[in-house]
Formats: sequence, C-alpha cells, structure tokens
Amino acid sequence: MKAVILAGGLGTRFAEETSLRPKPMIEIGGRPILWHIMKIYAAHGVTDFVICCGYKGYVIKEYFANYFLHMSDVTFDMKANEMIVHERRAEPWKVTLIDTGDTSMTGGRLKRVADHVKDEEAFFFTYGDGVGDIDITASLEYHRSHGKAATLTATYPPGRFGALHMEDGRITDFLEKPQGDGGMINGGFFVLSPKVLDYLEGDDTVWEQEPLRTLASDGELMAYEHHGFWQPMDTLRDKQHLESLWSGGKAPWCVWR
Repeated sequence: MKAVILAGGLGTRFAEETSLRPKPMIEIGGRPILWHIMKIYAAHGVTDFVICCGYKGYVIKEYFANYFLHMSDVTFDMKANEMIVHERRAEPWKVTLIDTGDTSMTGGRLKRVADHVKDEEAFFFTYGDGVGDIDITASLEYHRSHGKAATLTATYPPGRFGALHMEDGRITDFLEKPQGDGGMINGGFFVLSPKVLDYLEGDDTVWEQEPLRTLASDGELMAYEHHGFWQPMDTLRDKQHLESLWSGGKAPWCVWR
C-alpha cells in the first residue's frame, strides 16, 4: 500500500526555519519530521510513499536525491574519483515526489496525486507535521472491517498549559500538561478508498472542510480511536517538546527502535 504525505505548506509559524525549507523538513533529532513520519509507516510495512510537495519542494527532492549519502559511511578517493561505501543504512523505500503547487490547499494536493492512488484498494494519507505511536496496521484492519470510504484517526489534543485543581483557594493538585477537554479531534493518519477522490474539486479544496463534511453526511467517514501519544508540530514550543523527548530517549512515536 501507498502512503500519501502532505509536505507543501508554508509553515508561517516557523518563519525562521521555513524561510529556508518547507515545514516537514524541520528537524527533530537531526532528521526531518517527514522522515519520522515515514519511519512510523515503515515500521508497519508501508514503504511506498507519495510526497505532495509545494513550497520549496526542491529541498525535499534534494534530500532524497542525496539520501544514500546522508545515511551511509563513505570514503571519497579524490585522486581516483571513487566513492567507497563502508556501511549502508538507507531504508528500502520507494519515494515519489510530486509538485502539487505552492498555494494548493490540502484537498487540492491530494487531487493532484490522484493518478498515483486511484487504482489502489486503499491508501494512507496524513499531514507532514505530526507524529504519534499510531497503530497503522490496526487502523487499516478497522478500515477494511467497516467498508466505508474513509477512516480518520481520532485522538486527543495535547495539553498546552498546566491545570490547577483547587478547593477553597487551596491548590490540591497540579497537572503540568493535561490533555484537552475530553473531545477527540482529527489526528490525520487517514486510511482512504480511492472513492474519496470524487469528493475533491480543485486546488482550492480544503480536505478538512467540504470533503470530510460531505463524507460524514453520506455516512462514509469512520473514526479509528487512538488513545496513545500524538503531537503536531504547530509551534516552536511543540518542536522543542518533540526534540526534548527524542534527545531524552523518550520519544513514544519511535516505534521502529
């Protein structure tokens, strides 16, 4: 099966970083968050990727063009014009990079790669800026079991502020980062039938608006509930949080170790 990953957005909240590269190429632990997402899928046997490029897409193309060198130990014999590879650590991935436009919306980008997934039984689809310990295999099994057109991974939003438990002005407990108010949200990591492509119009189509709403009203949208770790990288604070988890050896999304 193929996994389609959105990687063309501007990432305006990361102006310092995204002036040089697209948001999915911002690094966590020395690797682009895009790489982390692909490793999550690969841990479940998904190694065929379609990357929806846009803003500064050439940076992503150059990264994968040189991926073998990034991941291998090599010696360059300048006199003989030779390269000796000592150890190969490149993954067995097939990566298709498609220019889906600088300003296309999320649904428009999916529409632009339709030819690459239209003949699939089903395919995965997610954002290029969020990670989690999602059970990709279980989400696929759930999708196949209900037979509907789309499965969305529903999860809880991460807590951003501390919460106080108080009684008569006295603090009885302190939660550093509690989860949200109990409502589940769209966590990405979709499993989709090619039938969803009929719900897409053009570049201005926002996947999270009309397509998902229409799928829901048609009874074709189901939720796979994820109760584990999930974290988008929306702000610098999010990036720092993910970086601290990775550097401390406590990255829950690192299911491939």
